[in-house]
Amino acid sequence: MAKIYTTTASVVGARNGTAKLSDDDKTYNMVSPGSKEDGNNPEQFFAMGYAACFDGALGLVKKAAGKSFDSEVQVTIDLNKEGDDKFFLTGAIHVVATNTDISEDELLALVEKTHTVCPYSKAVAGNVEMALSASVA
Repeated sequence: MAKIYTTTASVVGARNGTAKLSDDDKTYNMVSPGSKEDGNNPEQFFAMGYAACFDGALGLVKKAAGKSFDSEVQVTIDLNKEGDDKFFLTGAIHVVATNTDISEDELLALVEKTHTVCPYSKAVAGNVEMALSASVA
């Protein structure tokens, strides 16, 4: 195994505090989901990271399959609550392909394959229910 990259996030004040990365000089204002305050919540950062990672993994999968198309990956992350203290995430991944003659069924097969390859997908497997879908524009 070769480690490719490491970063460390530090947060003070939980969902209403500040966050910093070990390799970035920015400070991020953290806010609770649904608040009207200026800032971001953890679910937003998770969705962005997941979408970027999935699109990168999709690039490898489509290349291996000999397919070529432009893609937009949309990741939706839901923060859910059951009862007083059970919080959990669910989500969906939707891939839109353009500049291609690939069918939606072929695209969905590639998305399903990507879901087995993407590091984020591997990290949440068995823990976060993720629905997969695809469309060709």
